[in-house]
Amino acid sequence: MSVTALPGITRVTVGELAAAADVTTGALYHHFRNKMGLYLFVRADVEQRLLDRMAGAAAASGRISDVLLVGFDYAIREQFTYLLGQTPPDGRSDPVTDFVAELLDSLAIDAEAGIVVAAWRAALLADADGAERIRIRTTLRRIVGGLDHDPASPGGVGH
Repeated sequence: MSVTALPGITRVTVGELAAAADVTTGALYHHFRNKMGLYLFVRADVEQRLLDRMAGAAAASGRISDVLLVGFDYAIREQFTYLLGQTPPDGRSDPVTDFVAELLDSLAIDAEAGIVVAAWRAALLADADGAERIRIRTTLRRIVGGLDHDPASPGGVGH
C-alpha cells in the first residue's frame, strides 16, 4: 500500500512493487495483470477504509465538516494523502464524491459535492507537498465549516 501511495507510482517498476510486497513479479502479474491493476486494488481498499471512518463520523456528528476532517486526519495518519488527494484515474467513478453527495442530500445541504471534495483533495495534496499541516487543517475547517449551516435555511450562513 505504501508504495502505491507515493507520487512516483508511474516511475516504480513492477519488480520494485513485487519486492516491496515480498512476492514474485509473476504472482503480482497473476493477481493484478499490471501495475495499474494493483494500484486500483489498493486505491479501492484505501477508499473503503476512508469511507468507513467517514460514515462513522457522519453517524456520530451529523456535521459535514466533522466528516471531512475525520477523512483528512485518517489520510494523514495512514500516509495516504497523495493517493486520496488524486481523483480516480481514467474517469472512473469517485466513491468519495458519491459518499459526500449522499451525505449532503441527507443533511439537506444544497452544495455541489464535487467542489467540496475538490477542496478536501486540495488540502490532502497540500499536505503531501509539505505545507504546514495545522494551517491546512484550519483552512479546510473554515472552508467546509460553512456547510454545517445551510445558507438557504433560516439563520444559516449568509442571512
